[in-house]
Amino acid sequence: MSLFIKKPIDALVNEAAETGAHTLKRTLSSGALVALGIGAIIGAGLFSLTGIAAAENAGPAVTISFVLAAVGCAFAGLCYAEFASMIPVAGSAYTYSYATMGEFVAWIIGWDLVLEYAVGAATVAVSWSRYLLELLASFNIHLPKMLVSSPWETVSLSDGTIYTGGIINLPSIFIVLILSSILIRGTRGSSLINNFLVVLKLLVVVTFILLGWSHIDPANYDPYIPTNTGKFENFGWTGIATGAAVVFFAFIGFDAVSTAAQEAKNPRKGMPIGILGSLVVCTILYVLFAHVMTGLLNYKEFAGDAKPAATAFAQTGYDFLQTALIIAILAGYTSVMLVMLLGQSRVFYTMSKDGLLPKFFGQIHHKFRTPWKTNMFFMVFVSLFAGLVPVSDLGHMVSIGTLFAFVLVCLGVMLMRYKMPNIPRAFRTPLVPFVPIMGIVVCVYLMYALPVESWWRLAIWLAIGLLIYFIYGKKNSKLQHPDTTSPRGKQEIPEDVPPMI
Repeated sequence: MSLFIKKPIDALVNEAAETGAHTLKRTLSSGALVALGIGAIIGAGLFSLTGIAAAENAGPAVTISFVLAAVGCAFAGLCYAEFASMIPVAGSAYTYSYATMGEFVAWIIGWDLVLEYAVGAATVAVSWSRYLLELLASFNIHLPKMLVSSPWETVSLSDGTIYTGGIINLPSIFIVLILSSILIRGTRGSSLINNFLVVLKLLVVVTFILLGWSHIDPANYDPYIPTNTGKFENFGWTGIATGAAVVFFAFIGFDAVSTAAQEAKNPRKGMPIGILGSLVVCTILYVLFAHVMTGLLNYKEFAGDAKPAATAFAQTGYDFLQTALIIAILAGYTSVMLVMLLGQSRVFYTMSKDGLLPKFFGQIHHKFRTPWKTNMFFMVFVSLFAGLVPVSDLGHMVSIGTLFAFVLVCLGVMLMRYKMPNIPRAFRTPLVPFVPIMGIVVCVYLMYALPVESWWRLAIWLAIGLLIYFIYGKKNSKLQHPDTTSPRGKQEIPEDVPPMI
């Protein structure tokens, strides 16, 4: 039984064509998929991590960081689009790796996606909590300090209020519970909510750019690229690279689109449109937004500020819009968490259907036709991270996990072109092998630019995943133990057949 046994492409295609009560419901149009991507892309990376990257890594040149990150995303996005049109199955990079590099690599990338989506949702939940505190403070409402932050972080508000010595971040846990409950009720309903939040979020971003542009102080761009302090990650061109790695977290939206392939009405057409369309729209908005934000306020002022967009917008004098801006940002963050929690549950659902995880994670709700038990599991898992871990540590963990996933997808496209050149592809990545090789080079370099602690956390996380794979996954893999016989030789009963008494 090989660690690198591959899942046949025809099996994946047949899986995508399955219908019935025990399959995911196809409700997402091409437009909904683009909105899904925008919903995940525009969020904490723009409204929160932009300020952190400017203050600690790139200065005003954080705009170049976004361009560098977008270049890496473009190469990876083209590879994702080919896979998504060829293998329209839930699971994203996990499924693609299973078909091209084998089960062991697929497990590694699937476990990595847990880090990417679950911890990503927790990151956004923490930042959502910060903006909520800012909103409440504007109405002179202050929550008990022990319930609004983890024990390892300090929260500072624009009115001078400082929250320190907290026990748990309760608001971030609350929003995770609410959104997980919405996802359990079905993709169609959550998609409608996401579309509304995306429209609202785009209005905020465009309003920020238009109103802020006339208040830019050119002095804030001097120097545009601050001199490096002697550390790789602190300013200069190497700081720009680290800034790109930090904000790369914000570009995982098109990856989230690919996890919803089995819920797309026309995945072969819709997936490439959703992946590349959302990437193009958001990259343009990111660069413009970062340019205005660092022009409104000196980049040093964003140090330790988890709500830099609100801080910068206060310089415009449009005080009457400040509350509306914060409310809209909260709505935007909500759509990001919604998409990330959706993506994570679909990855675990797919891994469970392959036997690598317990059947618990693959069970579909008889009424809502969603993997509700997986949603419940991650409701608890993400809540714990959101309630107890500082936002900066979470952001770095997500970035390195995302970059690692992109590297494997780019490698997978090259392998598929060499080993299976004749498989129908509704979309073909141009200039292969140049595009995937460049995607690998850029992503590996950005991984290198992240703090060494991020590598240690990734290594520990993957070690835990490998332990689970060899204890459970390999012994229960349906691909390695086909038909109806489990590794222990017992007959398994299909889900849609009631047990005989």
